Amino acid sequence: MNSSWQALKRVTLVVAAGLTAGPALGSATDALSAVQALREGGCGGIVPATRPLRHELALDGVAQQWADGLALAAAAERSGYPSLATSGLHVASAEAGILELLRRSACTVVTSRDLRGVGVYRRGLDSWIVITADNRAPVLPPSVARIAPPVADTRAPEVPLAPPPRSAAPEVLAAQALELVNGVRARGTRCGERQFAPAPPLALSGTLGNVAFGHAIDMAEHDYFEHRDLNGQSPADRVRAVGYREKLVGENIAYGPKSVEEVVQGWLDSPGHCENIMDPRFDAVGFAYAAGHSGRHGLYWVMDLAESL
Repeated sequence: MNSSWQALKRVTLVVAAGLTAGPALGSATDALSAVQALREGGCGGIVPATRPLRHELALDGVAQQWADGLALAAAAERSGYPSLATSGLHVASAEAGILELLRRSACTVVTSRDLRGVGVYRRGLDSWIVITADNRAPVLPPSVARIAPPVADTRAPEVPLAPPPRSAAPEVLAAQALELVNGVRARGTRCGERQFAPAPPLALSGTLGNVAFGHAIDMAEHDYFEHRDLNGQSPADRVRAVGYREKLVGENIAYGPKSVEEVVQGWLDSPGHCENIMDPRFDAVGFAYAAGHSGRHGLYWVMDLAESL
C-alpha cells in the first residue's frame, strides 16, 4: 500500500511542499471540495495529480455516525465498509481554512492513489472526513486523526522560525543539492510520462545562487509563493538583471521541505520540475533557501537553472 496511506497515523506531522507544477488549488472551502482540489492539483505539485475520489453518500452517513460518537470502525462496518480499510480526518476549522489545513497537515494522505471513496459530515466548525482505500490494497488498522489550527496564545509568545536544514551553510547546502541533481542527470530518469536520457552535469553558479536567494528571501519576508515576484519580474528577468548572459532560464520553487534531500526528491516527483532538472540544455544552476517570517514559518526553496551563452 502507498506510504501516504500509512502516514495517516502521523498526519499532524506531515508538512507539504508547495510546488508550482499542476493545477491551481483554487478557492475550495468545504472539506469535500478541498480534498478533490488537492488531488487534482497534486498538493500543488509535490505529487502527481490524480483523479478525484468518488463521493459516496453512504460514507457521508459513516462520517455523521462518527461525529455522533460512534467509533469510526463500528460506523464503517454498520454501513458495509471494511473497517480495516477505512480511516478518517476530523478537521476543526472555519470552511475558509480547511483547504490550507489539509494542504499543510494531510496533503499526501488525501492524495494517495490507493483511495477510492470519500464522505463528509459538517457540524459547526468541525468537519469529519471518511476515506476508504481501494479494495485491491492491503488493509490496515483503522486510523483517526484530528487536525486543527494552533490555539492562539494571548501572551503572544515569540514564534520560532523553521529550523534550518542539517547543513545550514549555503555553500554546503548547494554542493549537496548539486550532487543529488547531477546524480540523477547522470543516470537518466522518468519525469511523469517522459523518459529522459542521461544529461551532462550542471555547474554550480554563485551568481544564480544569489538570484535564487534573493527570490527565496523575498517570498519569505512578504509571505507569497510564486515564480513572478511582487515587482512583476520573472525568473529570466531576475537573472538578466544581475548581468548573467543566458539563452534559457528555468526555476523550481518549493515551500515546506526541511532538508536538501526532501526538496530535491519533491521536485523529482513532480513531472514539470523533474523536466527542468533533466533538461540537457541547462548547464548552470544555483540553489538557496530562506525561512518564512510572517504568515508561514516553513522554508522557501529556489533552484534557478540557465543555459549560458
